[in-house]
Amino acid sequence: MNFKDVIGQSQVSTQLRGMVEKGRLSHALLFLGREGYGALPMALAFAQYVVCEKVKMGSTAPEEACGICPSCVKASQYIHPDIHFSYPVVPRKPGDKPVSTDYGAEWREFISLHPYGNVYDWLQFVGAENKQGNITALECADILRKLSLKSFESGYKILLMWMPEYLGQEGNKLLKLIEEPPDQTLFILVAEEESRLLPTIVSRTQLVRIPAIGKSHLEEALIGRAGLPAEKASQLAAVAEGNYREAQQILQHAEEDWLALLRDWMNAVLRTGPIAQVKWVDEMARLGREKQKQFLRYVNHLFEESLRLGILGEGVSGLAPHEKDFCLKLNKIAGPAQQEAIIREMDMAAYYIERNANAKMLFQALSIKLYHIVKDNSVILIH
Repeated sequence: MNFKDVIGQSQVSTQLRGMVEKGRLSHALLFLGREGYGALPMALAFAQYVVCEKVKMGSTAPEEACGICPSCVKASQYIHPDIHFSYPVVPRKPGDKPVSTDYGAEWREFISLHPYGNVYDWLQFVGAENKQGNITALECADILRKLSLKSFESGYKILLMWMPEYLGQEGNKLLKLIEEPPDQTLFILVAEEESRLLPTIVSRTQLVRIPAIGKSHLEEALIGRAGLPAEKASQLAAVAEGNYREAQQILQHAEEDWLALLRDWMNAVLRTGPIAQVKWVDEMARLGREKQKQFLRYVNHLFEESLRLGILGEGVSGLAPHEKDFCLKLNKIAGPAQQEAIIREMDMAAYYIERNANAKMLFQALSIKLYHIVKDNSVILIH
Protein backbone atom coordinates (compact mmCIF):
# COMPACT_ATOMS: atom_id res chain seq x y z
CA MET A 1 0.00 0.00 0.00
CA ASN A 2 1.24 3.50 -0.86
CA PHE A 3 0.45 6.83 0.77
CA LYS A 4 -1.73 7.71 -2.23
CA ASP A 5 -3.98 4.75 -1.37
CA VAL A 6 -4.77 6.26 2.05
CA ILE A 7 -7.83 8.51 1.97
CA GLY A 8 -6.81 12.07 2.82
CA GLN A 9 -4.12 12.31 5.54
CA SER A 10 -1.58 14.10 3.33
CA GLN A 11 -0.28 16.05 6.34
CA VAL A 12 0.45 12.80 8.18
CA SER A 13 2.30 11.29 5.23
CA THR A 14 4.34 14.50 4.90
CA GLN A 15 5.20 14.30 8.60
CA LEU A 16 6.34 10.70 8.24
CA ARG A 17 8.42 11.40 5.13
CA GLY A 18 10.06 14.24 7.04
CA MET A 19 11.17 11.84 9.77
CA VAL A 20 12.85 9.66 7.16
CA GLU A 21 14.45 12.54 5.25
CA LYS A 22 15.91 14.09 8.40
CA GLY A 23 17.06 10.73 9.75
CA ARG A 24 14.94 11.25 12.87
CA LEU A 25 12.77 8.15 12.74
CA SER A 26 11.89 7.04 16.25
CA HIS A 27 12.28 3.35 17.03
CA ALA A 28 8.66 3.19 18.26
CA LEU A 29 5.70 5.05 16.76
CA LEU A 30 2.11 5.10 17.98
CA PHE A 31 -0.40 5.74 15.19
CA LEU A 32 -3.49 6.89 17.05
CA GLY A 33 -6.75 7.39 15.17
CA ARG A 34 -10.41 6.56 15.64
CA GLU A 35 -12.01 3.69 13.77
CA GLY A 36 -12.31 4.40 10.06
CA TYR A 37 -9.86 7.32 10.01
CA GLY A 38 -7.12 5.31 8.30
CA ALA A 39 -4.51 4.60 10.98
CA LEU A 40 -3.95 1.03 9.78
CA PRO A 41 -3.72 1.93 6.05
CA MET A 42 -1.27 4.71 6.94
CA ALA A 43 0.84 2.29 8.99
CA LEU A 44 0.85 -0.24 6.15
CA ALA A 45 1.88 2.45 3.68
CA PHE A 46 4.64 3.69 5.99
CA ALA A 47 6.00 0.17 6.55
CA GLN A 48 6.29 -0.28 2.78
CA TYR A 49 7.90 3.16 2.48
CA VAL A 50 10.57 2.26 5.07
CA VAL A 51 11.57 -1.00 3.39
CA CYS A 52 11.46 0.41 -0.17
CA GLU A 53 14.89 0.02 -1.78
CA LYS A 54 14.67 3.55 -3.26
CA VAL A 55 14.11 5.19 0.14
CA LYS A 56 17.26 6.00 2.10
CA MET A 57 17.27 7.32 5.65
CA GLY A 58 18.71 10.80 6.00
CA SER A 59 18.54 11.62 2.28
CA THR A 60 15.97 13.35 0.08
CA ALA A 61 12.81 11.30 0.56
CA PRO A 62 10.61 10.52 -2.45
CA GLU A 63 6.87 11.23 -2.28
CA GLU A 64 6.05 7.52 -2.44
CA ALA A 65 7.62 4.12 -2.18
CA CYS A 66 8.57 3.06 -5.71
CA GLY A 67 6.08 0.18 -5.78
CA ILE A 68 8.22 -1.90 -8.16
CA CYS A 69 11.33 -2.99 -6.25
CA PRO A 70 11.24 -6.53 -4.77
CA SER A 71 10.74 -5.11 -1.26
CA CYS A 72 7.75 -3.01 -2.34
CA VAL A 73 6.18 -5.92 -4.20
CA LYS A 74 6.42 -8.15 -1.13
CA ALA A 75 5.29 -5.39 1.25
CA SER A 76 2.25 -4.63 -0.91
CA GLN A 77 1.29 -8.32 -0.70
CA TYR A 78 1.96 -8.32 3.07
CA ILE A 79 4.58 -11.08 2.78
CA HIS A 80 7.79 -9.09 3.32
CA PRO A 81 9.98 -11.19 5.66
CA ASP A 82 11.07 -8.13 7.67
CA ILE A 83 7.54 -6.78 8.30
CA HIS A 84 5.90 -8.72 11.12
CA PHE A 85 2.28 -8.29 12.17
CA SER A 86 0.62 -8.70 15.54
CA TYR A 87 -3.13 -8.42 16.17
CA PRO A 88 -5.89 -9.84 18.41
CA VAL A 89 -6.64 -13.53 17.87
CA VAL A 90 -8.92 -16.16 19.40
CA PRO A 91 -8.47 -19.91 20.00
CA ARG A 92 -9.81 -22.00 17.13
CA LYS A 93 -10.78 -24.69 19.62
CA PRO A 94 -10.67 -25.13 23.42
CA GLY A 95 -7.13 -25.37 24.73
CA ASP A 96 -5.53 -23.62 21.76
CA LYS A 97 -2.91 -20.96 22.46
CA PRO A 98 -2.88 -19.02 19.20
CA VAL A 99 -0.42 -16.42 17.99
CA SER A 100 -0.85 -13.98 15.11
CA THR A 101 1.08 -16.07 12.60
CA ASP A 102 -1.55 -18.82 12.98
CA TYR A 103 -3.94 -16.43 11.24
CA GLY A 104 -1.48 -15.11 8.67
CA ALA A 105 -3.47 -16.05 5.55
CA GLU A 106 -6.71 -14.65 6.97
CA TRP A 107 -4.95 -11.46 8.05
CA ARG A 108 -3.49 -10.81 4.61
CA GLU A 109 -6.90 -11.32 3.02
CA PHE A 110 -8.62 -9.12 5.60
CA ILE A 111 -6.34 -6.11 5.26
CA SER A 112 -6.44 -6.43 1.49
CA LEU A 113 -10.25 -6.36 1.48
CA HIS A 114 -11.00 -4.25 4.57
CA PRO A 115 -8.05 -1.97 5.45
CA TYR A 116 -10.49 0.42 7.20
CA GLY A 117 -12.14 -2.36 9.20
CA ASN A 118 -12.20 -2.56 12.99
CA VAL A 119 -11.62 -5.36 15.48
CA TYR A 120 -15.25 -6.46 15.31
CA ASP A 121 -14.93 -6.86 11.52
CA TRP A 122 -11.69 -8.82 11.94
CA LEU A 123 -13.04 -11.21 14.56
CA GLN A 124 -16.18 -11.84 12.51
CA PHE A 125 -13.98 -12.41 9.46
CA VAL A 126 -12.19 -15.28 11.25
CA GLY A 127 -15.43 -16.70 12.67
CA ALA A 128 -14.78 -15.71 16.27
CA GLU A 129 -18.52 -15.11 16.90
CA ASN A 130 -18.76 -13.85 20.50
CA LYS A 131 -15.20 -14.74 21.53
CA GLN A 132 -13.00 -11.94 22.84
CA GLY A 133 -9.79 -11.34 20.91
CA ASN A 134 -6.49 -10.96 22.76
CA ILE A 135 -2.80 -10.34 22.20
CA THR A 136 -1.43 -12.91 24.60
CA ALA A 137 1.73 -13.49 26.61
CA LEU A 138 2.65 -16.22 24.12
CA GLU A 139 2.30 -13.64 21.32
CA CYS A 140 4.66 -11.30 23.18
CA ALA A 141 7.20 -14.11 23.48
CA ASP A 142 6.88 -14.75 19.75
CA ILE A 143 7.49 -11.05 19.05
CA LEU A 144 10.65 -11.13 21.19
CA ARG A 145 11.87 -14.15 19.23
CA LYS A 146 11.17 -12.62 15.81
CA LEU A 147 12.87 -9.33 16.58
CA SER A 148 15.94 -11.02 18.02
CA LEU A 149 16.74 -12.31 14.53
CA LYS A 150 18.66 -10.37 11.90
CA SER A 151 16.73 -8.74 9.10
CA PHE A 152 16.42 -10.85 5.96
CA GLU A 153 16.36 -8.25 3.20
CA SER A 154 15.84 -4.65 4.26
CA GLY A 155 17.76 -2.49 6.67
CA TYR A 156 14.85 -2.44 9.12
CA LYS A 157 12.92 -5.08 11.00
CA ILE A 158 9.37 -3.80 11.55
CA LEU A 159 6.75 -4.98 14.02
CA LEU A 160 3.32 -3.57 13.17
CA MET A 161 0.94 -4.21 16.06
CA TRP A 162 -2.71 -3.48 15.38
CA MET A 163 -4.92 -2.72 18.37
CA PRO A 164 -2.40 -2.83 21.27
CA GLU A 165 -5.44 -2.07 23.46
CA TYR A 166 -5.82 -5.87 23.56
CA LEU A 167 -2.42 -6.45 25.12
CA GLY A 168 -3.35 -6.18 28.77
CA GLN A 169 -0.58 -6.56 31.34
CA GLU A 170 1.18 -9.01 29.01
CA GLY A 171 2.45 -5.92 27.19
CA ASN A 172 4.91 -5.29 30.00
CA LYS A 173 6.98 -8.14 28.55
CA LEU A 174 7.73 -5.87 25.58
CA LEU A 175 8.78 -2.78 27.55
CA LYS A 176 12.52 -3.41 27.56
CA LEU A 177 12.47 -4.32 23.85
CA ILE A 178 10.54 -1.15 22.96
CA GLU A 179 12.81 1.01 25.13
CA GLU A 180 16.10 -0.57 23.99
CA PRO A 181 15.39 -2.31 20.67
CA PRO A 182 18.00 -4.02 18.52
CA ASP A 183 19.60 -1.76 15.92
CA GLN A 184 17.30 -0.74 13.06
CA THR A 185 14.17 -2.17 14.64
CA LEU A 186 10.92 -0.25 14.23
CA PHE A 187 7.75 -0.68 16.26
CA ILE A 188 4.55 0.69 14.75
CA LEU A 189 1.60 0.47 17.13
CA VAL A 190 -1.81 1.22 15.60
CA ALA A 191 -4.46 2.10 18.16
CA GLU A 192 -7.91 3.70 18.42
CA GLU A 193 -8.15 4.60 22.13
CA GLU A 194 -5.18 5.94 24.06
CA SER A 195 -7.04 5.52 27.38
CA ARG A 196 -7.05 1.72 26.94
CA LEU A 197 -3.31 1.46 26.31
CA LEU A 198 -0.74 0.61 28.94
CA PRO A 199 0.74 3.99 30.03
CA THR A 200 4.18 2.38 30.21
CA ILE A 201 4.00 1.60 26.48
CA VAL A 202 2.56 4.99 25.47
CA SER A 203 5.40 6.77 27.26
CA ARG A 204 7.95 4.88 25.15
CA THR A 205 6.48 5.79 21.76
CA GLN A 206 6.35 8.84 19.51
CA LEU A 207 2.74 9.79 18.89
CA VAL A 208 1.43 10.20 15.33
CA ARG A 209 -2.18 11.37 15.40
CA ILE A 210 -4.47 10.32 12.54
CA PRO A 211 -7.32 12.87 12.33
CA ALA A 212 -10.79 12.37 10.89
CA ILE A 213 -10.83 12.23 7.10
CA GLY A 214 -11.77 15.60 5.60
CA LYS A 215 -15.29 15.71 4.15
CA SER A 216 -14.07 16.55 0.65
CA HIS A 217 -11.59 13.63 0.68
CA LEU A 218 -14.30 11.30 1.96
CA GLU A 219 -16.63 12.44 -0.82
CA GLU A 220 -13.90 11.84 -3.42
CA ALA A 221 -13.34 8.32 -2.08
CA LEU A 222 -17.04 7.52 -2.14
CA ILE A 223 -17.32 8.75 -5.72
CA GLY A 224 -14.11 7.10 -6.94
CA ARG A 225 -14.13 3.85 -4.94
CA ALA A 226 -17.83 3.21 -4.32
CA GLY A 227 -19.12 4.78 -7.54
CA LEU A 228 -21.62 7.05 -5.79
CA PRO A 229 -23.08 10.13 -7.48
CA ALA A 230 -21.77 13.41 -6.07
CA GLU A 231 -24.97 14.37 -4.20
CA LYS A 232 -25.26 10.97 -2.49
CA ALA A 233 -21.54 11.01 -1.65
CA SER A 234 -21.89 14.45 -0.06
CA GLN A 235 -24.81 13.33 2.11
CA LEU A 236 -23.05 10.14 3.14
CA ALA A 237 -19.80 11.96 3.99
CA ALA A 238 -21.76 14.31 6.26
CA VAL A 239 -23.27 11.39 8.19
CA ALA A 240 -20.00 9.41 8.40
CA GLU A 241 -18.09 12.34 9.96
CA GLY A 242 -14.63 11.46 8.70
CA ASN A 243 -15.02 7.71 9.19
CA TYR A 244 -14.66 5.71 5.96
CA ARG A 245 -15.68 2.44 7.62
CA GLU A 246 -18.85 4.12 8.82
CA ALA A 247 -19.59 5.27 5.27
CA GLN A 248 -19.11 1.71 4.01
CA GLN A 249 -21.41 0.37 6.70
CA ILE A 250 -24.11 2.88 5.83
CA LEU A 251 -23.86 1.85 2.19
CA GLN A 252 -24.11 -1.80 3.16
CA HIS A 253 -27.29 -1.13 5.14
CA ALA A 254 -28.72 1.40 2.70
CA GLU A 255 -31.92 -0.59 2.49
CA GLU A 256 -32.64 0.11 6.16
CA ASP A 257 -35.27 2.80 6.71
CA TRP A 258 -33.68 4.46 9.73
CA LEU A 259 -36.00 7.45 9.49
CA ALA A 260 -39.11 5.26 9.76
CA LEU A 261 -37.55 3.49 12.75
CA LEU A 262 -36.82 6.84 14.39
CA ARG A 263 -40.38 8.04 13.77
CA ASP A 264 -41.74 4.90 15.42
CA TRP A 265 -39.44 5.41 18.39
CA MET A 266 -40.34 9.05 18.90
CA ASN A 267 -44.03 8.27 18.70
CA ALA A 268 -43.70 5.35 21.13
CA VAL A 269 -41.78 7.50 23.61
CA LEU A 270 -43.81 10.70 23.33
CA ARG A 271 -47.28 9.59 22.42
CA THR A 272 -48.37 5.95 22.26
CA GLY A 273 -46.93 4.73 25.57
CA PRO A 274 -45.08 1.84 27.29
CA ILE A 275 -46.49 -1.06 25.25
CA ALA A 276 -45.34 0.53 22.01
CA GLN A 277 -41.96 1.30 23.61
CA VAL A 278 -41.42 -2.32 24.65
CA LYS A 279 -42.34 -3.52 21.16
CA TRP A 280 -39.93 -1.02 19.59
CA VAL A 281 -37.10 -1.93 21.99
CA ASP A 282 -37.58 -5.64 21.20
CA GLU A 283 -37.39 -4.88 17.48
CA MET A 284 -34.22 -2.81 17.91
CA ALA A 285 -32.56 -5.48 20.09
CA ARG A 286 -32.97 -8.03 17.29
CA LEU A 287 -31.07 -5.90 14.77
CA GLY A 288 -27.58 -6.68 16.03
CA ARG A 289 -24.80 -4.45 17.27
CA GLU A 290 -23.62 -2.96 13.97
CA LYS A 291 -27.11 -1.91 12.88
CA GLN A 292 -27.81 -0.48 16.33
CA LYS A 293 -24.69 1.68 16.04
CA GLN A 294 -25.73 2.78 12.56
CA PHE A 295 -29.14 3.79 13.83
CA LEU A 296 -27.76 5.80 16.75
CA ARG A 297 -25.33 7.64 14.51
CA TYR A 298 -28.07 8.37 12.01
CA VAL A 299 -30.24 9.77 14.81
CA ASN A 300 -27.38 11.98 15.95
CA HIS A 301 -26.86 13.22 12.41
CA LEU A 302 -30.52 14.24 12.13
CA PHE A 303 -30.51 16.01 15.49
CA GLU A 304 -27.32 17.88 14.55
CA GLU A 305 -28.92 18.93 11.25
CA SER A 306 -32.04 19.96 13.15
CA LEU A 307 -29.89 22.23 15.32
CA ARG A 308 -28.29 23.78 12.24
CA LEU A 309 -31.69 24.40 10.68
CA GLY A 310 -32.97 26.03 13.84
CA ILE A 311 -29.94 28.28 14.25
CA LEU A 312 -28.80 29.01 10.69
CA GLY A 313 -32.03 28.67 8.75
CA GLU A 314 -33.53 26.32 6.20
CA GLY A 315 -31.19 27.19 3.36
CA VAL A 316 -28.09 25.59 4.89
CA SER A 317 -29.12 21.94 4.99
CA GLY A 318 -27.99 19.31 2.50
CA LEU A 319 -30.64 16.86 3.70
CA ALA A 320 -33.11 14.98 1.54
CA PRO A 321 -36.57 16.66 1.57
CA HIS A 322 -38.20 14.06 3.85
CA GLU A 323 -35.29 14.30 6.31
CA LYS A 324 -35.43 18.08 6.28
CA ASP A 325 -39.17 17.98 6.99
CA PHE A 326 -38.52 15.65 9.92
CA CYS A 327 -35.83 17.96 11.33
CA LEU A 328 -38.13 20.95 11.15
CA LYS A 329 -40.68 19.01 13.19
CA LEU A 330 -37.98 18.08 15.71
CA ASN A 331 -37.44 21.78 16.30
CA LYS A 332 -41.07 22.05 17.37
CA ILE A 333 -40.58 19.31 19.95
CA ALA A 334 -37.25 20.23 21.52
CA GLY A 335 -35.13 23.36 21.77
CA PRO A 336 -31.36 23.54 21.18
CA ALA A 337 -30.40 22.65 24.76
CA GLN A 338 -32.65 19.61 24.73
CA GLN A 339 -31.39 18.45 21.35
CA GLU A 340 -27.79 18.79 22.51
CA ALA A 341 -28.66 16.66 25.56
CA ILE A 342 -30.20 14.00 23.28
CA ILE A 343 -27.08 14.02 21.07
CA ARG A 344 -24.90 13.40 24.11
CA GLU A 345 -27.11 10.50 25.19
CA MET A 346 -26.95 8.96 21.70
CA ASP A 347 -23.15 9.27 21.71
CA MET A 348 -22.94 7.48 25.04
CA ALA A 349 -25.34 4.79 23.86
CA ALA A 350 -23.19 4.12 20.78
CA TYR A 351 -20.13 3.93 23.06
CA TYR A 352 -21.79 1.29 25.25
CA ILE A 353 -23.12 -0.68 22.27
CA GLU A 354 -19.53 -0.97 21.01
CA ARG A 355 -18.68 -2.51 24.37
CA ASN A 356 -21.43 -5.13 24.15
CA ALA A 357 -23.98 -3.49 26.41
CA ASN A 358 -27.32 -5.29 26.73
CA ALA A 359 -29.34 -3.75 23.89
CA LYS A 360 -32.77 -4.13 25.53
CA MET A 361 -31.68 -2.49 28.75
CA LEU A 362 -29.80 0.25 26.91
CA PHE A 363 -32.64 1.25 24.55
CA GLN A 364 -35.24 1.03 27.30
CA ALA A 365 -33.15 3.37 29.47
CA LEU A 366 -32.56 5.62 26.47
CA SER A 367 -36.30 5.81 25.82
CA ILE A 368 -36.92 6.94 29.39
CA LYS A 369 -34.18 9.57 29.17
CA LEU A 370 -35.56 10.81 25.85
CA TYR A 371 -39.00 11.20 27.38
CA HIS A 372 -37.70 13.19 30.35
CA ILE A 373 -35.57 15.45 28.14
CA VAL A 374 -38.55 16.57 26.07
CA LYS A 375 -41.48 16.06 28.46
CA ASP A 376 -41.96 19.76 29.18
CA ASN A 377 -42.37 20.59 25.51
CA SER A 378 -45.52 20.11 23.45
CA VAL A 379 -45.71 16.52 22.24
CA ILE A 380 -46.88 16.03 18.66
CA LEU A 381 -47.09 12.99 16.43
CA ILE A 382 -44.26 12.88 13.91
CA HIS A 383 -45.28 11.52 10.55
